[in-house]
Amino acid sequence: MRQPDFDQLLKVLAREVPDRPTLFEFFLNGPLYEHYCGYKLTAGNAAQSLADAFAAAGYDYCTLTGYGIDFPRGEFHREKSISLNEGAMIGSWEDFDRYPWPDVAVANYSPLATTKLRDGMKIIAHGPCGVLENLIRLVGYDRLCLLLADDPSLVKAVTDRIGAILLLHYERCLEFPQVGACISNDDWGFQQQPMLSPNDMRAYIIPWHVKIVNTIHAAGLPAILHSCGNAFTCGLIDDVIDICHFDARHSFEDKILPVEEAYERYHQRIATLGGIDLDFLCRSSPAKIRQRSLAMLERAAARGGYALGSGNSIPEYVPMENYFAMVGAVTG
Repeated sequence: MRQPDFDQLLKVLAREVPDRPTLFEFFLNGPLYEHYCGYKLTAGNAAQSLADAFAAAGYDYCTLTGYGIDFPRGEFHREKSISLNEGAMIGSWEDFDRYPWPDVAVANYSPLATTKLRDGMKIIAHGPCGVLENLIRLVGYDRLCLLLADDPSLVKAVTDRIGAILLLHYERCLEFPQVGACISNDDWGFQQQPMLSPNDMRAYIIPWHVKIVNTIHAAGLPAILHSCGNAFTCGLIDDVIDICHFDARHSFEDKILPVEEAYERYHQRIATLGGIDLDFLCRSSPAKIRQRSLAMLERAAARGGYALGSGNSIPEYVPMENYFAMVGAVTG
């Protein structure tokens, strides 16, 4: 087990060259957590098991958040995919007024203080999803598209209430010395385009990310955007870098823009995290995964600003041996 050193990830986020190759992942999965921490996961040990597992796997941090700050939803059906319309609870001003908005003041942030970290580790705090994701969940995607034309003031009111709650959430997270960075996790689009037009993204969503990043930076910490979808062909990547001022972006997909090309285009402007495509990680041999991982590390070796990881996360359907092949390019 290698010694955690959060300063190495800070160098990556500052677009510098770390002293040794560095890993980044938003989350793993239950079997991998249990494999690395060596004990069974329960509701009572969730935060500690994540910290122990991330350390054992070779990361310099663990990702955690507070509890009790999720935005309530109605009933929805979930199997291998989910509807972007089921569970929506707000379709009118009356719905807006009676919606049970979460209260950051009574949420439980104690895991950010009580979780025991290995020497050298920090916590990267994340949100209960982000501004756009929660907007879609509360309103429903089809209804949101209609309301943007029929009642944009309601869309703005819902968005602003979500954004204000998330801003308070990050302010709470930043109170804890164990927190060393924050992730704003907010999926913005599909393979071909964002879920909203670039103009609507700039009118409703981007301003809240600016406020979130400013709050994180004011505390002296770096801000990471985890966001799936195509932000490149529509120019939103420039908003991420030049307007929001995120320090790093995570979530890449070969069908949108392979991480190798993304790094070449943007490494002088924003740090690149992960990017080994999830489909590639599932379908390729361990040898090919290790080869691509090593090549990506070599590409960034002299220029910095890169940490190795998947294009998104490690769900349970990723073969363990394939995940081990990727991280083994760093940990040996």
